[in-house]
Amino acid sequence: MRLVLFEDALEHLCRIARVLRQPLGNALLLGVGGSGKQSLTRLASYIAEYDCFQVELSKTYGVSEWREDLRKLMFCAGVNNTPLTFLFTDTQIKCESFLEDINNVLNSGDVPNIYGVEEQERIFNAMRGLVQETGQPSTKANLMAAYTKRVRTNTHLVLCMSPLGEIFRARLRQFPSLVTCCTIDWFSPWPEQALTSVASSFLHESTVLETYSSLIPSLANTCVAIHQAVEISSVSFLTEIGRHNHVTPSNYLELLDALSRLLGQKRTELQTARYRMDTGLTKLLRTSADVTMMQEDLETMRPLLEEAARETEVTMEKIQVDTVVAEKTRVSVRAEEAKASDKAELAQAIADDAQRDLDEALPALEAALTSLKSLNKNDVTEVRGMQHPPPGVKMVVEAVCIMKGVKPKRIPGEKPGTKVDDYWEPGKGLLQDPGKFLESLFKYDKDNIPEAVIRTVSPYIESEEFMPAAISKVSKACTSICLWVRAMYKYHFISRAVKPKRQALQEAQEDLEKTQKVLDEAKSRLEEVERGIAALQRTYSDCVTKRKQLEERCVQCEQRLLRADKLIGGLKDEHVRWQDTIAQLDDLLSNIIGDVLLSAASVVYLGPFSGEYRARLTKEWLSHLDEFEVPHSREPTLVGTFGDPLKIQSWQIAGLPKDTLSVENSLLMQFSRNWPLFIDPQGQANRWIKNLEKNLDVVKLSDRDLMRSLENAVRFGKPCLLENIAEDLDPSLEPILLHQTFLHQGVLMIRLGDSVIPYHKDFHLYITTKLPNPHYTPERSTKVTLINFTLSSSGLEDQLLCMVVAKERPDLEEAKNQLIISGAKMRQDLEAIEDRILQRLSSSEGNPVDDEELIQVLEASKMTAADIKAKVASAEQTEKDIDVTRMQYIPVAVRTRILFFCVTDMANVDPMYQYSLDWFLRSFVHGISSSERADSLEERINNINEYFTFALYGRVCRSLFEQHKPLFAVLVCARILIHSGQLNSEEWQFLLTGGAAPAMLRPNPAPEWLSERAWRGLQAFTALPRFQDLAADLPSYAIKLRPLFDSHDPQCESLSEPWSDIVCRFARLLLLRCLRADCVTGALQNFVAVNLGQRFIEPQASSLDAIYQDSSPGTPLIFVLSTGTDPASQLYSFADKMNFGHKLNAISLGQGQGPRAEEMMQRAMDQGSWVFFQNCHLAPSWMISLERLIEGIDPEKVHREFRLWLTSLPSAHFPVSVLQSSSKMTVEPPRGIKANLLRSYLALSDEMIDDCSKPVEFKALLFSLCLFHAVTLERRKFGPLGFNIPYEFTDGDLKICMSQLRMFLNEYDDIPYKVLRYTAGQINYGGRVTDNADRRCITHILEDFYTPAVLEEGHSYSQSGLYRHIGPLDLNAHLQYIHELPINEPPELFGLHDNANITFAQNEAFTLLGTLLCLQPRPATGTGDSHEETVQEKCQHMIDGVPLPFDISIMEERFPLSYEESMNTVLTQEVIRYNRLLLVVRQSLEQLSRALQGLVVMSLELEQMADSLYINSVPNLWKAKAYPSLKALASWIGDLVQRVHFLQCWIDDGPPPVFWISGFFFPQAFLTGTLQNYSRQEQIPIDTLSFNFLVLEDGPDKLQTPPDVGCRIHGLFLEGARWSSTDGLLAEPYSKELHSSMAVLWLIPTAKCSTQTNVYCCPIYKTLTRSGTLSTTGHSTNYVTSVDLPTDQPPQHWIKRGAALICALD
Repeated sequence: MRLVLFEDALEHLCRIARVLRQPLGNALLLGVGGSGKQSLTRLASYIAEYDCFQVELSKTYGVSEWREDLRKLMFCAGVNNTPLTFLFTDTQIKCESFLEDINNVLNSGDVPNIYGVEEQERIFNAMRGLVQETGQPSTKANLMAAYTKRVRTNTHLVLCMSPLGEIFRARLRQFPSLVTCCTIDWFSPWPEQALTSVASSFLHESTVLETYSSLIPSLANTCVAIHQAVEISSVSFLTEIGRHNHVTPSNYLELLDALSRLLGQKRTELQTARYRMDTGLTKLLRTSADVTMMQEDLETMRPLLEEAARETEVTMEKIQVDTVVAEKTRVSVRAEEAKASDKAELAQAIADDAQRDLDEALPALEAALTSLKSLNKNDVTEVRGMQHPPPGVKMVVEAVCIMKGVKPKRIPGEKPGTKVDDYWEPGKGLLQDPGKFLESLFKYDKDNIPEAVIRTVSPYIESEEFMPAAISKVSKACTSICLWVRAMYKYHFISRAVKPKRQALQEAQEDLEKTQKVLDEAKSRLEEVERGIAALQRTYSDCVTKRKQLEERCVQCEQRLLRADKLIGGLKDEHVRWQDTIAQLDDLLSNIIGDVLLSAASVVYLGPFSGEYRARLTKEWLSHLDEFEVPHSREPTLVGTFGDPLKIQSWQIAGLPKDTLSVENSLLMQFSRNWPLFIDPQGQANRWIKNLEKNLDVVKLSDRDLMRSLENAVRFGKPCLLENIAEDLDPSLEPILLHQTFLHQGVLMIRLGDSVIPYHKDFHLYITTKLPNPHYTPERSTKVTLINFTLSSSGLEDQLLCMVVAKERPDLEEAKNQLIISGAKMRQDLEAIEDRILQRLSSSEGNPVDDEELIQVLEASKMTAADIKAKVASAEQTEKDIDVTRMQYIPVAVRTRILFFCVTDMANVDPMYQYSLDWFLRSFVHGISSSERADSLEERINNINEYFTFALYGRVCRSLFEQHKPLFAVLVCARILIHSGQLNSEEWQFLLTGGAAPAMLRPNPAPEWLSERAWRGLQAFTALPRFQDLAADLPSYAIKLRPLFDSHDPQCESLSEPWSDIVCRFARLLLLRCLRADCVTGALQNFVAVNLGQRFIEPQASSLDAIYQDSSPGTPLIFVLSTGTDPASQLYSFADKMNFGHKLNAISLGQGQGPRAEEMMQRAMDQGSWVFFQNCHLAPSWMISLERLIEGIDPEKVHREFRLWLTSLPSAHFPVSVLQSSSKMTVEPPRGIKANLLRSYLALSDEMIDDCSKPVEFKALLFSLCLFHAVTLERRKFGPLGFNIPYEFTDGDLKICMSQLRMFLNEYDDIPYKVLRYTAGQINYGGRVTDNADRRCITHILEDFYTPAVLEEGHSYSQSGLYRHIGPLDLNAHLQYIHELPINEPPELFGLHDNANITFAQNEAFTLLGTLLCLQPRPATGTGDSHEETVQEKCQHMIDGVPLPFDISIMEERFPLSYEESMNTVLTQEVIRYNRLLLVVRQSLEQLSRALQGLVVMSLELEQMADSLYINSVPNLWKAKAYPSLKALASWIGDLVQRVHFLQCWIDDGPPPVFWISGFFFPQAFLTGTLQNYSRQEQIPIDTLSFNFLVLEDGPDKLQTPPDVGCRIHGLFLEGARWSSTDGLLAEPYSKELHSSMAVLWLIPTAKCSTQTNVYCCPIYKTLTRSGTLSTTGHSTNYVTSVDLPTDQPPQHWIKRGAALICALD
């Protein structure tokens, strides 16, 4: 391992080593990926001499493989008694059960049910001896306990985890042993000293940087500064744009590696280019100097040439004379040669004949000699030692003695007196020395054997007994001697026959010698003559050569001069340019270190950032280069340093966008060491890679054969595109991502899963994701190079310009494209020509003017280059001319670009609002084609912009929920105006945020009507540059805004000076933002209408026909649902209309429905039917399969009538790619009366409204019913004032009421209004209503619509007369009337006061502005207290402020439980409830404070509580024990203190004369206690009692004594009404007064009596929401009781007003 042990690393190493050395020592290392956790753990294990064990993941790695690895680990520790370190990281957690097993190992050293029977036996056998040594019985329990103890002792777990994200905290809570059994070591970001140490070490070790050793300290400091700058920018990136970018030490190490790698690469490139340039230029300069020398040489060589010609002629004449003499000599020599040749042939014939005869005897002789060679001395000695030799042996000895001339010994013969020759004894003497004897045989003179010897030995030869076969039977040695004798005998006769031939041969040879002597003498004479001729020839040749050389040198000089002229003239232009280029290269080489460092930082760090951040970081890095004096160019960039213009142009031709950001991205991909992961929501990178790479394999993580495809790509060196990944990367890809290759037998290999395969160097991996803002953990992001390929403005603008010109002027666009392609080719050719010239110049040896091929290449290249330059110049001029025309269409491209980013930003509003670039471009092309033609270009451009803006608006609105349609219109309008300069960005930001008030606030000049928030807003308004003149006298000017504040229509209200002089329409909008937020939404709509047109604020009706026309077999159709909606009936009707009713197959997705749905879809694609998958949000796990199925649809193969219909609630699990490629439509009730009426009437036809026996009455009542339906839907927007519970009324309710209306009108002569009201109010609509107050409200509302008055001509449903009966007209007349209605209806139509609209309108406006603000880049905030510090401070403050619990004993002593006084019981119960709450509050605050200090574990409840405290919200932990309240945390605490104080005063001073009813935990008990006291005093059954209510004029302060009967209460607030103390009646609330205090109420128990007249039964609720859990009484748990309040209006008036009493406001 290559480690730099800086101080921080050494501290961590010591900690880990110390933990491993401790008994049962385990460690939990916390830090982001790349911090060195694993490396230091391995080093610490090595120090401790422990084995380090890690699991290896594969694609198929699961629980069984995990258990097997654990068994191996525990066997090694327990059975083998080997201490080891188990290193486990959070990236290896493929299943949460892994952590459960680790939790068990940490806790007990064992994992339940991990061992089989055989494995247990192995454990028992291994532990038996150990247990017996301790003296314990060898029971299974003891044996397993000993084993477990040894496992725990020997196994040291080191868990490396990242503390980022919720999952880590969840795991700590779920598996507590991770904390309790481990020593925690936090790996903080590397300090500056560590970064500097690492950089210095790495840079000093780099061989590439040896020449920059003096700069290494500066480089190290710059690297540190760059890394820290990126860390800071990443925080801003998250804060402002909401994008995560993790910077880890791995990035820093990659920076250092990239610096060395890229520096070596770039330096080699520059040095090579400079060498070639310099060599070419040097040779060019040398050629110029050589021209003068060559001219001088030419003048010197001409006289020498003439002299050489004369010498040649003289020599030639002498050669001719000598040649005649030599020819005569040559004739005589040839005659002698012929004679000698004949004699030589004769001699050779004689020799050959003699040799043939000799060849007959030679084989026998050779055989005999070979046989002799096989003998050894022992064989001969054996013969000599024979005392009585056999006859054959004697014959052989006799024969050899005869051949050798050995005299026999005379011995007595067989006959007495006779003597015979005996050769045995002399023979034995011959054999005395075997070696000498054998040698004499080999050297025997076979050519001169005497005839006497031959005659003597002849009888032996002829004897049968002397045959070798016979002799071999008695002696081996004698056999060989026998063969020798016979061979000598045979050779003698042949030699004798050959002898005459030899003599003849000798004579012939002697004659030949004489002839040869004569021949030799003749030859010598000839040679002498020829030598003389040769000498002359040489002299002649030298003269010719000399003359030729001189001629050649002259010609060469002339040619050189000619070529030099061509070379110098041909490269005249390049001469200057090459000099400049060399100077530039020298400058680059001198500044290369800084340029490459900045480029390396760009490659490593800039990928995830947007263009703005990249520019900001690059600028900051440049300042650091200057600060540390690192040489660099003036403005170095990655593109400038490493970009190859020709390669970039080829990429752009392949589809790479032309903007700078995209070009940078392509270079990041090229020069990064890691594989690229493109964040590619619009699919640009995907398309570019597919065009760029040939033979590309495209795979997805969901593919079943993913690993096989990857293996093939790796093995055969094919490029591979892994597309559409999510935020997780399969662990089995790690070997490829980390380049974990190794050499095996000289071949580069890689292990993928269980396979080891060859790794081809040409393999490339590209990864893309369509997620617009993915969050990759540090561990994942360091394994790839994240590249933000999100579409840039300039890149999109260029694409759009090309498209609009291609549609409008295809001739220009085609010419432009051809020019780009041909221009790229020509520039490439020019560069190739220059490279060829430089290559030839640099590689040519000697003088370049001698290289004719070079000159030819130069001439051809010069002609080609001149031609190309002319064409390039012409093309550039043509391109400029084309661009002038193209530029006229820029307004279209700019407008469309603005619209695109408006559309894509909607994804930040709702995850279902996803639109692909392809979809947008198709819409754009359709918009160009469909827009109106015009004579002038300017008018045509305006037509395209207007048409497409609205067409796109309509298309997008189809897929938006109603609340977001105005938002989209405002967004489009604002961005168009900001770009055109008609809207100031600072003022737009003020509208969204309300601005920042000045630090020094001035006193409010009119606090009675001008709220503090409005006053702060006005001061911020006058801080805007355009309105700064108002700031000085703002207090006096502000009072003049009172008419605007009080106006019912503030948009049209005229203003007095100075406001009237400067306030334009948008400025008025800003004033309304300050003073009348309830009017902002309407003002924004007017603003849009003025700038874009009225149609942009009109309701956009959507139909299935429209989205069906946009669909195709490969384009799904998605219904985006709102709660309670179901488009099934609408789709079935549409299917019937399209004749697909019998071919529509539907399935509701859910658990187990995936395979059925897949099968249904496959069948439909083949048969051409429709499939309808409902509730996709209920099957999130199957969405990946759905995405795979949709992406697998091949338009060429699938049936063209196939359609896929989907429904889903908004869900983050819905595949982005499916959403982007689909045609979407939201399904929800429209917003507003006008939109609802329009939708209802668009679903009707003239036949339907005429199909009744009473058409006049039916049309009137139908309109009334539709208006009622719209009113009930729209009342929900007013919150509790409309209905306590927001009911989901549907179109089905309306349709059934229509059917019943038609039926009752057809069946009854008189209209049965009572029946109609009952069926609609109690059954169809009322059946959905669960709250009694709501049912009462809806019944009374219906009475205004189902009443005989609606049949009267001109009947009005509102005081303004806008909504009226228009008579029995046809459908078109009704639609025309509806279109004329206002977009925003007045509250009077609903029976509500104008104030009702204020809360709704304010909430709507702030929601709209808040959402728009979320779409803006967020400015970086200043540094302040951290989250923990803020929460800790709040905790301590609340602990000090929260009251202590009540002392129950003291209270019970003072207020004992008594039958006569029920209030004591009420008080006791209240105190118990509050004590329970106070205890929870105090204990949880103390626990949270300790958890923040790290003294206790931060549980999930405590963490949620901390989050709530941070955002000033009441924690759920407290809400569960608390009373209902809507207050924010600070107000809630203050309210709790007041409530406790109220009870404490009761305890201290006795029951108060006036009870604060809002202070009760359970006010119903208090009311019941009051009735109970009266019941017991009067002895009346409590169930017969109720309250009479009396409103008192005196306030609670004046009422000092309790009443004789009943109780008095205060603290209530009226909503929807006001109590008039002067009239003693309910009255209309004041304008803009949403809640008013209620006077003191005296509740007097009395017997139940009949309902009073002229009173309104007003409900009391605990909070403003009014809703709660439905109780058995039919009332909400929020409901307290009802109070009869006197009124001069009918009760229905207040019922429709939604008037109610509230205990506590928000």
